[in-house]
Amino acid sequence: MDNYCAFSEDHNCLKWEDYELTRHELEEADALCHGNWIEIQQLRDYIEVLKEILDENGIEYPEM
Repeated sequence: MDNYCAFSEDHNCLKWEDYELTRHELEEADALCHGNWIEIQQLRDYIEVLKEILDENGIEYPEM
């Protein structure tokens, strides 16, 4: 998308600011999702370690 419009007097696209804002928000959301996914993977690994400890000691898993 370009910030050019042949139909306006100043040739600026009316949707350009919306486009820039949306693009920025998507980049931020992508970064947050990536960080969240890393945290989720670490927590899953932690849960697996805890399950192994419970299994080794014959302790049942707590109900959710």
